[in-house]
Amino acid sequence: MTTVCVNKSKKFLQTYARLLRIRGQQSGCSDDFKDMVLLLLSYFDEKEESMFFYVEDTCLPEEVQLEQVPLTPAVIVCGQSCYSSTRYMLSLDRNLINTNISSFISALCLMFGSYYCFNIHYPSELASTLEFLQRCFFSINPEKGTKVENKNSKRRLTVNPRVITLIQELSDHEWREG
Repeated sequence: MTTVCVNKSKKFLQTYARLLRIRGQQSGCSDDFKDMVLLLLSYFDEKEESMFFYVEDTCLPEEVQLEQVPLTPAVIVCGQSCYSSTRYMLSLDRNLINTNISSFISALCLMFGSYYCFNIHYPSELASTLEFLQRCFFSINPEKGTKVENKNSKRRLTVNPRVITLIQELSDHEWREG
């Protein structure tokens, strides 16, 4: 994984060190992609629990405690971590939508796509991470506005400044290194 120098918080560096410790040699999805998603959550100081809900690796769909799952689209990880899991589920509005997803990337894409298919605004607790994924990985770049709804009004916000800053820092790094 290429390291980009950005203003890193202590929490971000601790998360990165923790990810290096728990990273296993698993087949399937690149661990770099899993690292990137988890580090984005940490960088933007957003809670992993808002995107991922962890259950035992042997958990059956009917055993998932849906009352504890977020209302917004969420990936249910069957296992102790995204690295060791070989099965994922997707929930939406505390209902299981898909109960047998075999890869992390597929689970994340299905979760992200749910926001668009069902016209759901990004929750404020995941706004920056989801907007970064939207703009940088899914190449959805509306000229104005975002899928984040302002809690105080129903008007959509402009592009998240934290997301713009990270995109600019990454672009500057690529330009200098390229």
